[in-house]
This record gives sequence, C-alpha cells and structure tokens, in this order.
Amino acid sequence: MKKINKIAAAFLLFAAAPAISMAQNSLRSAYFLEGYTYRHHMNPAFAGERNYVSMPLIGLGNFNVGLQSTFGVSDFIHKLPNGELTTFLNDAVDANEFLDGLKDRNRMNLDFDITLLSFGFHKWGGFNTFDLSFKSGTRMNLPKDLFAFAKVGQNGATTYNLEDLGVYSNNYAELAFGHSRKIMDNLTVGAKVKFLLGIYNADFHVNNMQLTLSDNEWAVSGEGEFSTAGLVDIPTKLKERTNDQGQTIQEEELDFDNIETGDVIGGFGMAFDLGATYKVREDLELSLAVLDLGWISYKNATQATMAAEPWSFSGFTNVPFDSDKATPEQPSIEDQIDNLEDDLEDLFQMKVKGVEKHTKALGATLNIGALYTLPYYDKLKFGFLESTRINGSYSWSEGRFSANVAPVKCFDASISYAVSSFGHSFGWVANYHGRGFSIFLGSNHQFFKITPQFLPVNNANMNVSIGINFPFGDIKSL
Repeated sequence: MKKINKIAAAFLLFAAAPAISMAQNSLRSAYFLEGYTYRHHMNPAFAGERNYVSMPLIGLGNFNVGLQSTFGVSDFIHKLPNGELTTFLNDAVDANEFLDGLKDRNRMNLDFDITLLSFGFHKWGGFNTFDLSFKSGTRMNLPKDLFAFAKVGQNGATTYNLEDLGVYSNNYAELAFGHSRKIMDNLTVGAKVKFLLGIYNADFHVNNMQLTLSDNEWAVSGEGEFSTAGLVDIPTKLKERTNDQGQTIQEEELDFDNIETGDVIGGFGMAFDLGATYKVREDLELSLAVLDLGWISYKNATQATMAAEPWSFSGFTNVPFDSDKATPEQPSIEDQIDNLEDDLEDLFQMKVKGVEKHTKALGATLNIGALYTLPYYDKLKFGFLESTRINGSYSWSEGRFSANVAPVKCFDASISYAVSSFGHSFGWVANYHGRGFSIFLGSNHQFFKITPQFLPVNNANMNVSIGINFPFGDIKSL
C-alpha cells in the first residue's frame, strides 16, 4: 500500500509541477468599455479614444493574473469534528464524499499577462498600436481516477483510467503591431501581426493508461509522452536494465533531479489577430475577432515517452525460508522487493526518444460580441460576449453578460456575470481615463471567500487586472 501511495503521489506532483507558471489572459469584463486602453487586445478593430503610452515601469501599464479551475481548496482540505483541518488523504475523510465533489475530468488554467511597453496613436487613416509583453500559459487536466488512486488505492479488484491526465505550459515574449480603420460607415476592421520569442514549452499527456489492482495481480498498460524545450533544461542520464531475454541494456532517461537552465530564447514564431465591428443600427453593434492564429517553433525540444510495454506483478514466489539459501531461481524476499521497486521506477521513468525541432500552435481565441445601447439613456449599454479558446483537450468557452455605464467622459465601469467551462463567476471593472492619466482595476472572476493564504475556498476562479497609462491628445473616433 505504501508503494501505491508513492506512485499516486508522484503522479500528483508531476501534474502540479508546472503550475508555477501561468497563462495568457484578458480583462474580458472590459470588452465593451470604450475608455478601456487595452480593448484592442481582445479585438484589433477596437480603437482607443486618445493616443496613449503605458506606464514605463515594468508591468504597471497592464498587469493581469488569474486562475480558473473546476475544483477548489474545499475539495482537498476538510475540517475534522474537532475543528482541525486535514487533507483529503486522511482516513477520517469519507472517500465517496471526497470523490463525489470532483468531476470526471478536473481542469485548471493559471493565467499571467504582463505588458512591458505599449503605445497607441491615431495616424495613417486609423488607430495604430505597439505592444511588447510577456505571456505565460499552463493548462492541466486531472482525471478523477488519479485522486481515487491516491485516496482509495487497492479496494478489491479496482481499475483506474488515467487517459485524460495532461499538463501543458507555454511561455513566450510577444512583439505586436496593430492597425484598425473604418472601411465603411458601419464597418471597422483591424489586424495585428505578432512576432513571438519562445521562452519555455512543456507538454505531458497520458495515452490510455490503466492501473488494475486486485488481490492476485497488479497490472499497468498504456503510455505517456513528454516534451520540453527552452529555458528549463532537463538533462538525461543512462540507466541499465534487464530485458525479458535477460540481456542488460542501457536506456537514456530524463534526470529530474538535476534540472538546469537552458536557452533564454528557445524558439521563434508568428501569430495574427483579425477583428471587425459592424453597427447594425444606432443602438446595436456586433463584433467578431479571432486571436492568436499562429505558432512557435522550438529548435531543441527533448522528446520522451513513459514505458509503453504492459507490466504486471502477481506477487512474490519461491521465497526461501532462509535468505542465506537464496538462489537466482529462488531469490530472497529482500531481492524480490528490490526488483519490484526497480520495475516500478522503470515503468514511470521518462525515456528519451531524441532531441529535435518541433512546432506548437498557440491555441486560437474566438470572441463574438453584441452591444445594445438604451435609446432613452445612451450612457448605459448592455453587452454579451462569447469567448471560445480552441486548444485541443484544453479548450474552453465562456458566455458573459455585462452592464456598462459611462456617466461622464473620463469614467466608465462595468459589472458582468459569466457562465463557462469552469462554472459561473462575477466580474467588474472601474476605469478612469482622463486626459494625461488613466487607471483601471477589474476582475473577470471575483472571489468572495478565501483562505488565510488568499486562495479561493470553492471553485478556484480568481482574476485581478490593473494598469496605469497616460492618454494624450483630443478624443477621436475612426
């Protein structure tokens, strides 16, 4: 049982390890605020009302950090009858109660987006933007059976399926140039070209892995794959093992105990944003944008696989009563345990396939919006934004309703309610945008109950976005 717990813990640790980095994110709660400086991040057809330059101090022009998941701290930390807190692994926590609170596929996105330098200006028949930013994205899929394996282990004849287990992290710098212009009275279009510098990329996923535990046999089948490139350099090591024919062979494996620093810039790529707005009538405007149509190509990507050959263990056999009388045909119990541990370590090691160039798509985002202006009070507008991230098994979607008000020229605000792949959430934005100075503060996912460590107690959906910029010139429209 201790060995089972070690294996499960290793899976959980490996899945959580890349979570220190976070993912690209936008303040979608401000999509319909005309005074919000960075609307063009969500639709390149949106033009700023004034020229602007971001706060020159790193990150203070636009800083966005967030977390989305289908589970929260309360799923894993439980209160005992005496008031003390404990983890879900405590025997006092009912296994069925714990597992009923999880989904078949538990997901987590961690978000980080920082603008290093940005400016925009009206010229050449439209509005032009420049952005230098750092973006980082980590996506995790954790199957319920992974937590059941850790919590329950062997309980009669039990089979655990880990085929949905996956972690993906992409981290890069972005240099973007955008232009928007009106081509018809009711139609505005915009586009951006982005040059990307890949900093770190990692991708781990399990293919059809099953763990079967019974009183008579433990069996494992399936395989997993892992790739890594860029700043985090995982070295390799040679390990000897004996194959089924009794031959000693050497295999190259990843050495996670001696991680080093690799190339700061590990890859290069390009991406494009395309957008349009169309005014159906005076009180109704539609908008559409496709973001991050692009890729990053990494030059030195290490590819590895987790053991694909089926493995089984049916117990200890032919154990001599006196270990001093052990033979190759009748090994001692100590030797058989050592062999079992070696087999398990071999099974879950990452065996290197080679180092090669590979290309990764960013994952595109589709934004579709509709904005309705009240005819009897044009300072109040209601909007709906549908956002879809297209990124394979890490795709998600969100529908957000918002009420947006601009009572004076230098201030606007929004409140919103969203339903997404991660549940429902409440968002808000307050935005001051006077001549010479602007500041905004907002959230896509406002949290209301947190732990002393500032983590959301229920579904871990949280987001904070803040920025200081300097608008200049007169208010203009396209």
